[in-house]
Amino acid sequence: MKPITGIVITLNEQQRIAACIDSLQRVCSEVIVVDSLSQDDTVRIAEDKGARVLLQEYLGDGPQKAHGVPHATNDWILTLDADERLEEDAVAAIQALTLDDPTRAYRFKRRNFCANHWIKAAGFYPDEVVRLYNRTTSGYLPKKGHASVRAPKVLDTGTHIRHFTYDGLSHWIQRIDQLSTRDAWAMKERGVAPSAWRPALHAASATLRKLILKGGILQGADGLTVTITTAFHAYMKYAKLNELYENENHRNDR
Repeated sequence: MKPITGIVITLNEQQRIAACIDSLQRVCSEVIVVDSLSQDDTVRIAEDKGARVLLQEYLGDGPQKAHGVPHATNDWILTLDADERLEEDAVAAIQALTLDDPTRAYRFKRRNFCANHWIKAAGFYPDEVVRLYNRTTSGYLPKKGHASVRAPKVLDTGTHIRHFTYDGLSHWIQRIDQLSTRDAWAMKERGVAPSAWRPALHAASATLRKLILKGGILQGADGLTVTITTAFHAYMKYAKLNELYENENHRNDR
């Protein structure tokens, strides 16, 4: 196996970053943490664990994840979020790879948890993500929300990343508030125009997709929870986009 650089982006992740770095260090020769100016002990903990920390004000999901790549000493890059861990099957699969073809990137399945409960319903599993790639041919798209890796070829490892998505239902709601704010900002940066109808239309589309197309209606309480929270997220990010324009117009009218 060729050497790999692990990269993780953080903002106030003192509770999670140590375990994330431990997970990356099982298969990586170095770990780089790109920190968005945390106000807690994230940076100190990361450095104590042996990671190299780069301080960078948040640029958006894709640009932030790409920021650490030029600083890596290896061409092979493995990215995790601070709330993710490699499961044993993923560790074994990575250790078995020869990594002799730089045009290949590798896909993993995420197991998303709400507290100790594995959420499988309405598209929450297998939730496939590309996380191991060679920087000479592949990389994160410059998308500011929900960024993904573009690569010439993608191979499915069939193995797992454990994602501690939410500490509980209250945390789930808090994350929707945070992520919908980020998504609204990213859309405005891309020039997406405001619309009175778009929040409701996207919420309705999300409901149809999760409840019917993804089978949430047949998957009990989890299916309904995923459907409702996804629709709420969709509604709020477009409503917040409208609010950003309203606030901007109000400032300009003063």
